[in-house]
Amino acid sequence: MDTHEDLGTGSGHPWFGRHRLRPAAPADTIRRMLRHELRDTGWPYQRVLPAAPMAIPRASYAEIFRVSVALIELLRRTALESGPTTADRLSAYDMPATEDRLWMGDPFIEERYADSVVRPDLVIGPDGPRFLEFNVSGALGGVVETQSRLAVWRGLHADEDGRTPFRSPDPFDVRADMFRSLGAELGLAPRVAVVGSARVIGVERRYFEMEADHYNSHGLTARFFEPEELPEAWDCAPHLRHQVGLRNFTIPDWLEVGIDTTPVQDALDHGCLLVGTQTSTFMHSKLTMGLLSEGRPWMTAADRGLVERYLPWTRILSERKTDREGQQVDLLPFVLGNRELLVLKAGLGESGKQVVIGREVDQAGWESAVGAAVAGGTSVVQAFVEPQTCRVSLIADGCDEPYDADVAPVLGPLVFGGRPAGLFCRFFGDGSAGIVSVRGGTSSSDNVMVAI
Repeated sequence: MDTHEDLGTGSGHPWFGRHRLRPAAPADTIRRMLRHELRDTGWPYQRVLPAAPMAIPRASYAEIFRVSVALIELLRRTALESGPTTADRLSAYDMPATEDRLWMGDPFIEERYADSVVRPDLVIGPDGPRFLEFNVSGALGGVVETQSRLAVWRGLHADEDGRTPFRSPDPFDVRADMFRSLGAELGLAPRVAVVGSARVIGVERRYFEMEADHYNSHGLTARFFEPEELPEAWDCAPHLRHQVGLRNFTIPDWLEVGIDTTPVQDALDHGCLLVGTQTSTFMHSKLTMGLLSEGRPWMTAADRGLVERYLPWTRILSERKTDREGQQVDLLPFVLGNRELLVLKAGLGESGKQVVIGREVDQAGWESAVGAAVAGGTSVVQAFVEPQTCRVSLIADGCDEPYDADVAPVLGPLVFGGRPAGLFCRFFGDGSAGIVSVRGGTSSSDNVMVAI
């Protein structure tokens, strides 16, 4: 059977290519397999599901990860140079007091492993990829989901020899290699602690145990720890300690449901390295992207060219002058007078909850949001990027057959220890664009992108 389909010029933006993979099973089979893989994890129910993995040319796939790794390094340097010490950076970013915790005792270790787990978010604009933000945290969404989607697509599309008509790394395999490397660098046995909590809203215990089970079946020793169980990771015989691991939680999520972070601090104080370290919060802040977009004194001409090509114009919002398309402008009057060109974002936030798209609000609402952001001093304004579409095959509840739709995906390349680990993507099944967040209370869907 021919696994590929040539859509010609009807495939959408050229960056996505003109070929896609055909659905490899009846709609009911695909639907059942996709939902089975993510059962009991807390992943929201989706009325619209993909009928096949999204396929893009190898050159496009390689570009995403090549640029992601380069931009992550620039982002890391920008964040660290905002102050010589953690205390200086906390002040420079005006970080909330709730984020001043869970630091490693060794500043070098703390800074060295801040960028171990990263997922940028980007769209394909009229001129190609544009990186909208960088999620730098051990608690990234999309990892378990990408692993699960790939398991379905490999099962459906593999031939009798196990070969598939596409290429993609498995996130858990790459993360396992990252932990082996961490153990080797630190001189520790790679006994992995997956730290999180099923008490967080929208997450079930199996979400964490899937990853630990994968490691245990691939040559590592791993265990999922709720916070109160963490003393068992370090208060034991040396050969039984779990001294490297994944910090699969955010401080705000834990505080929201009243989970104490003290056991995590105790584990850190007793030599456990959980990635990404708390320094990742500076990289995660959109203020860092604003600094990088505006340019740093140490950047080379190549650095500046890369940033200009792949980052939309982004500025920390305040009453000042700045460069805009080669001219100096008064930033605040420019922002107030050009809402349809801009997006307002809080420095810290997730699931699009702290984002205002100028063209989606009226002038009064925009001015109110901008005024509050200026007063807060920790927001950025970013040029709006018009997301381009690609044609995909979907399965909706009540449909017996897959159907075609043009969607505007948000791409989320997973980068672990500087290595590509899969390409998560999410989209609205009706083809609309906007703030796409599967956990954000919207009706969006997710899939993986693979290379063909």
